Amino acid sequence: MQASPILFDRFNALADNEAQERIRAARAKLGKRAVLLCHHYQRADVYQHADLTGDSLKLSRLASQTDSEFIVFCGVHFMAEVADIMSAPTQTAILPDLAAGCSMADMANLAKVERCWRELNEVLGNAESLVTPVTYINSAADLKAFCGERGGIVCTSSNAGTIAKWAFAQREKILFFPDQHLGRWTGHNLGIAMDEMMVWDPDLEFGGLTPDQINKAKILLWKGHCSVHQMFQLSHIQRWREANPGGIVISHPECNFDVCVHSDHVGSTEHIVKTIKEAPANTRWLVGTELNLVDRLANEVKPDGKIVQFMAPTVCMCSTMQRIDPQHLAWTLENLVEGKVVNPIRVPAHEAKLAKLALERMLAVS
Repeated sequence: MQASPILFDRFNALADNEAQERIRAARAKLGKRAVLLCHHYQRADVYQHADLTGDSLKLSRLASQTDSEFIVFCGVHFMAEVADIMSAPTQTAILPDLAAGCSMADMANLAKVERCWRELNEVLGNAESLVTPVTYINSAADLKAFCGERGGIVCTSSNAGTIAKWAFAQREKILFFPDQHLGRWTGHNLGIAMDEMMVWDPDLEFGGLTPDQINKAKILLWKGHCSVHQMFQLSHIQRWREANPGGIVISHPECNFDVCVHSDHVGSTEHIVKTIKEAPANTRWLVGTELNLVDRLANEVKPDGKIVQFMAPTVCMCSTMQRIDPQHLAWTLENLVEGKVVNPIRVPAHEAKLAKLALERMLAVS
C-alpha cells in the first residue's frame, strides 16, 4: 500500500521562485520516469517546464506514444482522462490539481445526452441508424464512451471538418456536443444551411425543437460554449480593423459565428501558432483565443517585427487551467520522488474501452 502522501499545505505558501527551484530539483531526480504535457493555454510559469506541448489533438497522440511511467498533465481534467485512456496500463496519468476542470465539458453530461438520444428515438424512430454522435474532445470520458458504443467519434478543433465528413458518410445527421460554435462553423464550411443546424437545449423537452425542426436538421448543436471564447465579439474586430488597416485577424472556431465569419483565418490553437510563426515579418495580428497563448506567441514573434494583439479588451484566460500553478506542480513531483502518486486519473475500464474506440476512430480518420 502506498504511504501517506506529502500534504499540499506545506506547498501552498511557497514563494513562486522556491516552487520553481523545487520543480527543477524533483524533475532532475525523476528523469525520464515522468513526462510533463502542457496545453497551449497553460500559464507561463508552468509551461516553461513542459517536455511536450500542443493542442488537444497533438497531446492525444503524444499521450499514446510516450513510454514514461508517469504522465503529468498540465491541462484540464478531460485532457488527463484522454492521457489515461490512450496510455499503457503500466503508466499513470496525473492532474496536479483536480479542480482544473472545463466549464464547456460540464455543459454536457451523460444523463442529459442519454435523454436527448431517447427523445431523438421518439421523433426519428431509430436514432442509431440516422444520427452519428460526435463529441468534441472537450468532454468527459463517459461521453466519449457514449459515442464509441453508438458508432460515433471524437473530434478536435483541428480535425472537426474531416470528422464531420466521416460522420455524414455513416449516417445522415450529426448530434454534436458540447460546443455549438465549433459545430456550427464546421457545418458552415461543409455548406450546410443555418436552418439545417438546430440548437438542442438540454434543459428543454426535445431540446426545445419541433419534430419538423429535428427531422429537417442535418446537425443538432448542443447548447454549450467556451467561457473564454464567448467573450470575443464582432465589435472587437471592427474597431481593430479601423485602427489597423491591413492587419490580419485569426480566431479559434470556439468563437461565435460572427467572429469566425469576419476573421481572415480560423483554426485550432496549433493552427494559430503555426500560421503566425510562418507569416511574413512585420505583419500585425489580432488573435481570438486564450490570453496565455497570445502573450507567449507575441513574445516569440516580436523579433521578426510581428505585432500580435489580444482580441478582447478584458482578460480572457482559462481560469480552471490556471489552477495548476508552480506550487501544485512542485507538490505533485516531490510526491513522485517519494514514491507517492497524488491525483491519479483513472477512467473506469468499461468506459475507457468504449472511449478509446471513439478516440481511435478519430486518430484513424485524421
